[in-house]
Amino acid sequence: MKRLPMRKIREVFRLKFEHNLSERKIAQSCNISRSTVKDYLARLSVSDLATA
Repeated sequence: MKRLPMRKIREVFRLKFEHNLSERKIAQSCNISRSTVKDYLARLSVSDLATA
């Protein structure tokens, strides 16, 4: 799996939590696959950052 730049990962989280966009819309906006968006959101949910 190719890693995304931190800027793009932050953009995924911003679009999800500030704008409440769907994974599909986030993927289109960031020009990445929906599975990548899903993977990063899943990683966030199991990390300690999700509770912060």
